[in-house]
Amino acid sequence: MRHGYIRVAAMTPCIRVADCRYNTEQILELMREAYKHHVKVAVFPELCITGYTCNDLFLQETLLRGALEGLAKIVKASGKYPGVLYFAGLPFSYNGKLYNAAAAVCSGRLLGLVPKMCLPDYGEFYERRQFTPGFEKCEMVTVNGQQVPFGANLLFSCTNMPELVVGAEICEDLWTPQPPSGRHALHGATVLVNCSASNETVGKRSYRKELVNGQSARLVAAYVYASAGEGESTQDIVFGGHNMISENGILLADARPFSGKPAYADIDLYRLKAERRRMTTFDSMGMHDSCDYTFAGFETVAEDIELERGYVRMPFVPDSEEERRDRCEEILNIQTMGLKKRLVHTNCKSAVLGLSGGLDSTLALLVTVRAYDCLSLPRTGIICVTMPCFGTTDRTYRNAVELAGRLGCTLREIPIASSVRQHFADIGHEEQIHDITYENSQARERTQILMDIANQANGMVIGTGDLSELALGWATYNGDHMSMYGVNVSVPKTLVRHLVRYYADTCKDAGLADVLSDVLDTPVSPELLPPEEDGTIAQKTEDLVGPYELHDFFLYHMLRFGVGPSKLFRIARIAFKGVYGDNVIYKWLKTFIRRFFAQQFKRSCLPDGPKVGSVAVSPRGDLRMPSDASPALWIQELEQVQKEYNIENMQ
Repeated sequence: MRHGYIRVAAMTPCIRVADCRYNTEQILELMREAYKHHVKVAVFPELCITGYTCNDLFLQETLLRGALEGLAKIVKASGKYPGVLYFAGLPFSYNGKLYNAAAAVCSGRLLGLVPKMCLPDYGEFYERRQFTPGFEKCEMVTVNGQQVPFGANLLFSCTNMPELVVGAEICEDLWTPQPPSGRHALHGATVLVNCSASNETVGKRSYRKELVNGQSARLVAAYVYASAGEGESTQDIVFGGHNMISENGILLADARPFSGKPAYADIDLYRLKAERRRMTTFDSMGMHDSCDYTFAGFETVAEDIELERGYVRMPFVPDSEEERRDRCEEILNIQTMGLKKRLVHTNCKSAVLGLSGGLDSTLALLVTVRAYDCLSLPRTGIICVTMPCFGTTDRTYRNAVELAGRLGCTLREIPIASSVRQHFADIGHEEQIHDITYENSQARERTQILMDIANQANGMVIGTGDLSELALGWATYNGDHMSMYGVNVSVPKTLVRHLVRYYADTCKDAGLADVLSDVLDTPVSPELLPPEEDGTIAQKTEDLVGPYELHDFFLYHMLRFGVGPSKLFRIARIAFKGVYGDNVIYKWLKTFIRRFFAQQFKRSCLPDGPKVGSVAVSPRGDLRMPSDASPALWIQELEQVQKEYNIENMQ
């Protein structure tokens, strides 16, 4: 719970229609199961104490009395399971009218009743025959001798975990143009529950899932949906017990109809709150007229348990091959259209880029080729410049030359060793000293050449640096850091690889595909240090700054959801279990945080480039961060992680 997680459940008891005692026992058994599973919010179906399909039996006093007796047992039993908030449906008689209600119960107390607002009276449903639509503003009612609030505008607020605020609606409420959950969210509800009885027909499961996901996304909330199942009358309709849990549009758990299984999920409340803070259009206008709402407090029990929530290792890259191919095509189109517009606007006659034979410059070239094709311009206007120097290997040089040739671009080879040596002489630097001056002098010489060729050819220098490099500051200031338009600026390194692979798979040119495959197999390197004796690359980026898959993971969760070091470490352990140990994850997380803060000055003066995803570091839009911000708080939190997990000091 210290990282904002809360475990929730949607559970369906196997009932007998109109047998309140039996149904209550089934609910009590599921309450025990939820408690053993460390659940903090458990949701049962609509009218589950009586059964949804009682029809005119709802008008019988015996059934209504049996429902209240069942509720009393549920309230009493909840005292044995402290800190769990339960929701269960029952018919409730008030002022001579009958309401379809959801009871909220926690730690031996009935907290309140929420009525169903929208009663279906079409198709196979005819609830208005027995029930009256609910009302919004709460009234105090007596239930089994206890005074509790009753009304739709009722939220349940956790006193020892302020991020946990729960709102309830019932079945059809979700299917209407203005579900009550919309109001609940604007008044602060982060978790929405639905006690439902939705029958199964062909195609209904998919539509129901879209409704739940869509509502959770629209409201930036978690949505817990529990539906009636086995035991309901099958006189005319069949219920499957479809249970779902969604968080901000992502389905975390889906117990398929007729499976008889509950749905469990760990909700990240901090993630939801961070997203709401980020979205200025999520206007909590309800907080200004909260007098119309009643808040019932409850207290949960803090536990530090092993998360059952999974995290993908590469959040920028879709898991499924089909979705990955669609994503790659979409990103390439965004990059292409951005460059196309810039070429037209500036009336450039050529595009100039440094082609190293590495991944980033290869992707930049592929995007430039697509832009030229869209403009029906000859590819010879793309000037690829290869500038071999001290660290250039035969492999990358050969790939650069072949790429330019196979794509029909103009290739210029300009060796820069003599120029760099002259520069060393000018500034008094010994060539044998392979320090940062040695490396950056080469990068800046290359940038100067590209800029001057662009002037010669009335062209534009196309930047090749990617998002991961910018996050780490892994670029030479005013060297490869600078261009006239950077097509890769919001593409992380883990995604660059998939974009190049996608192009290789779809280009219908076996020779080009072979070259691209070899580029993909080449270790990532700036090639600024001399090669090994066997001619292979000596300077491997990931040996120096760490695995890009880790850094991209840190980058995504830190910038997208504001996740701090302690939680970052925790979820990285889940995502990379069996791949990296605690010491390795900690080492590179510390590197990431130090470099991210120290290198903001490079990001503060980035050239223009197209945004392709939800995470970007443009100083004009997504990341407005002071260049001299202190990382002290983040480092202090990391030091606590080191103590908690007994991580040894690593250089």
